[in-house]
Amino acid sequence: MATTIQLNKVEKRYGAHDVIRGIDLKIEPGAFTVFVGPSGCGKSTLLRMIAGLETITDGDLMIDGARMNDVAAAKRGIAMVFQSYALYPHMSVYKNLAFGLETAGYKRPEIDRRVRDAASTLQITDYLHRKPKALSGGQRQRVAIGRSIVRDPKIFLFDEPLSNLDAELRVQMRVEITKLHERLGNTMIYVTHDQVEAMTMADQIVVLRGGQVMQAGSPLKLYNEPENQFVAGFIGSPKMNFVPVSVADATGFNLDGQRIEAGRSLHSTAGTALTLGIRPEHIVVGDGEGQSLGDAQVELVEHLGGSTVLHVRPRFGAEPLTVVLPGQQPCRNGDRVSLRIDPARCHFFTPEGRAIRG
Repeated sequence: MATTIQLNKVEKRYGAHDVIRGIDLKIEPGAFTVFVGPSGCGKSTLLRMIAGLETITDGDLMIDGARMNDVAAAKRGIAMVFQSYALYPHMSVYKNLAFGLETAGYKRPEIDRRVRDAASTLQITDYLHRKPKALSGGQRQRVAIGRSIVRDPKIFLFDEPLSNLDAELRVQMRVEITKLHERLGNTMIYVTHDQVEAMTMADQIVVLRGGQVMQAGSPLKLYNEPENQFVAGFIGSPKMNFVPVSVADATGFNLDGQRIEAGRSLHSTAGTALTLGIRPEHIVVGDGEGQSLGDAQVELVEHLGGSTVLHVRPRFGAEPLTVVLPGQQPCRNGDRVSLRIDPARCHFFTPEGRAIRG
């Protein structure tokens, strides 16, 4: 049966330095939860606190309703996969998988069954006789994951396990770990700084900043309904464009002296400074429906085959905008293009960074 994890006002301090600041979070049974955020946000520290590798300064960690703060790491029913494979170089893959079970006193038939089941699940049965030096990076990472699987834990924790792999292998291993979760059904928590990994793998994303949860929810919930400007800018690639605007009236905003329909109530008085957020894929080039943002000059074109990315300089701002167009577009550096937006796709944020809901 999958396991529930509950964090109640969890804090971590090193002396006077607050690293984790009063986190409340529930992870449902069997969920694949990804902790994501910039370097130093506390995501790995939080993972290590759940694992029992870091003490909890204040608050409660509950696993299936039982308080775990003072329970030893080995007794929490948790297995952890690190960024470093940490395989024993002198042992075969079989021995690497079996070693932990041998030291725990399991009988030989049970060890053999678990090792071969894990190897079959991870498709490394043909490599059981090899030493780690004879494996590729992806195969070594499978062995590292296999050492966790053989323990039959209630919870899997992954601390940036793909950071040492090249881009192609990262994509392949993302798919394999996601399929592994579907097969096993265990509760899993995965730490990464890569929001693309978070979007493609997670049932639930937890965005952290400065030791606090900025927002938690499904990938599309965070993409479509960010609660604040930080989450809006962090989730999505390329990142959301931000443009300073001011309130014109209840349902419109001013940009470069032009009133533009907001498509919603802005809940602010005229003249109030706001930030307009618009994703690169939601800006339209050329004539058509929507609100005009005027002309812009193309500074750089990135032809990606399936899409075309434009970096354009609008007349109204010092900062360039990023535009993503479908397919292969006949755009060149120096071209002038007209920009249009759908008000329904726009986001608005207060000076404090809080999202305005219509």
